[in-house]
Amino acid sequence: MSTPHPSGSPTPAPRELPAELWARLVSEQPTLAASEQARCEVLQRRLWVPRPLAEVFAFFAEAGNLQKLTPKTLDFRIKTPQPITMAVGTLIDYRIALHGLPMSWRTRISAWQPPHRFADEQLRGPYRIWWHEHHFVEHDGGTSIIDRVSFRSPLAFLAHPLVVRRELAGIFDYRTQIIAARFAAAPSS
Repeated sequence: MSTPHPSGSPTPAPRELPAELWARLVSEQPTLAASEQARCEVLQRRLWVPRPLAEVFAFFAEAGNLQKLTPKTLDFRIKTPQPITMAVGTLIDYRIALHGLPMSWRTRISAWQPPHRFADEQLRGPYRIWWHEHHFVEHDGGTSIIDRVSFRSPLAFLAHPLVVRRELAGIFDYRTQIIAARFAAAPSS
């Protein structure tokens, strides 16, 4: 059963990840240092789409697609010349505007295990700590996309962590809607 998307296109009904697959993901702990992990908040999103793993991972492996998944209010731009070859150690530079203030953001691909997982970490940018894991699991005739972001708020004494978390949740809610709409469409030829 589908639920309507704000654009009018159908959104796939959520699917629970089978317990054995979820256990496998949980056992693949992030490589963020345990000392840093303990100081972080975690935001997680899961979405099942009716598409094969290879198609879904290929979309995420194309760094240029990140701009499509980011709210326009952030004025997100990739500064690194494209196409970008994704691999462990790849550096990607961006420009974003938070509350109208432009800033640079640099991430490094710290894990690259196609077609099941990759992780990016912030080297410079708006967060004190940013570690974003992307997991992809094929099941039930489609693919579950799991995003897990471990982050630490910038200037925690000025920017209340709950405010930052709410803003980040809004960004990932937008991303989830765009992904659902993108992969609910009929396969392209």
